Amino acid sequence: MGVKVLKFGGSSVADGIQLEKTRKIIESDPDRRYIVVSAPGKRFEVDNKVTDLLYLCKTHMDQNLPYDQLFQVIEDRFNAAKMNLGIDVDLQKHFDVILQNMKNGASADYIASRGEYLSAVLVAAYIGYDFVDTAGLILFDRKGRLLAEETNRALSAELSKHEHAVIPGFYGSDRETGEIVTFSRGGSDITGALVSRAVNADMYENWTDVSGFLMADPRIVKDPRPIDRISYKELRELSYMGASVLHEDAIYPCRVENIPINIRNTNQPEDPGTIITAEEETSEKIVTGIAGSRDFTVIAIYKNMLAAEKGFVRRILMILEDFDISIEHMPTGIDTISVVLADSAIDGRLDEILEEFNAQLKPDNIEVFEDISLIATVGYGMNRRAGVAARLFTALADAKVNIRMIDQGSSEMNIIVGVENGDFENAIRAIYAAFS
Repeated sequence: MGVKVLKFGGSSVADGIQLEKTRKIIESDPDRRYIVVSAPGKRFEVDNKVTDLLYLCKTHMDQNLPYDQLFQVIEDRFNAAKMNLGIDVDLQKHFDVILQNMKNGASADYIASRGEYLSAVLVAAYIGYDFVDTAGLILFDRKGRLLAEETNRALSAELSKHEHAVIPGFYGSDRETGEIVTFSRGGSDITGALVSRAVNADMYENWTDVSGFLMADPRIVKDPRPIDRISYKELRELSYMGASVLHEDAIYPCRVENIPINIRNTNQPEDPGTIITAEEETSEKIVTGIAGSRDFTVIAIYKNMLAAEKGFVRRILMILEDFDISIEHMPTGIDTISVVLADSAIDGRLDEILEEFNAQLKPDNIEVFEDISLIATVGYGMNRRAGVAARLFTALADAKVNIRMIDQGSSEMNIIVGVENGDFENAIRAIYAAFS
């Protein structure tokens, strides 16, 4: 018998109807032994996610506004599922503890995490599995950084005591203080990956509301081709550039132990979804997927004999580090170097950054290109075929898209182009048509 870890996203645990589906999925395979759950998501278009309601409670607390009615809405969500499914569990004692902690000034992370906590308590009672809290098992340092190896040891030791368990996603705790610490939104994916590594799973099934990955965003490309199989490296590139089915940080824990990830659809469990593995696809396909993001700024720095000047790149990085800004890409030439920055990271400080560049780098000239989108075309098949770049650039030229920047990694498994924001969707459609 093997071991499978399942993570169910917010849409999969949104209400009693969805919970019935998850139970059938779990019970259909005896290998499905460890279940990670998110907080309940939206039940319909204008509904609220439980996590958003919890954050709103915290906002009301900070503004000395009443939040009891908001929390009552959360209680009603869980109680409705409990009543509809006939689940034998005392939720009120958990509600009382959470409310008391909120009155005592609980942190934002604690409050936000209670959606996953309550969801796991409810699901564990519903399917008859043990409830295992991640507080004290998923560990962070004082700066909120995950302690991966300590977490793996703690999870392994605890889960070895449980044949079957339901585990809340999204949070752990500070190793020293025990205070609750959350991942970024979507972090339940990471919890599922950490659990998979800890129990040495044969498969990590990530159940959501889509049947795996598509070659392009269906909001841009009509009926894009599904991706049956993709490598960790390809997925990392696509996730980084905006493909959002799986949290990008969920890949590494599974990659370390070579655990396949299967993206599945709770509403269409018969669909095979997308398999993510360490091995690259050996089929004849050239491009695996296309993804992109808007709103970047390119700062192009020109200086004569730049390539011969020692420490130039280091000084650029130190300036940006002082502004707490990460570089997205850095295309270079003999006398030029460009830094690509997300507008969200610049946060209105462009003039200050340029002043520091001029003061410390003494460039001959600096040009700034704003309103840029980045589009990544990713696939291992690209490095085995001649003329792939020509095909891509021809497609963009035919679509009347002006390329503002080109960057290709040394692995030759991706080509990133920068285009104006206004050409973003047209460019993705053109690339897709060239390789689909």
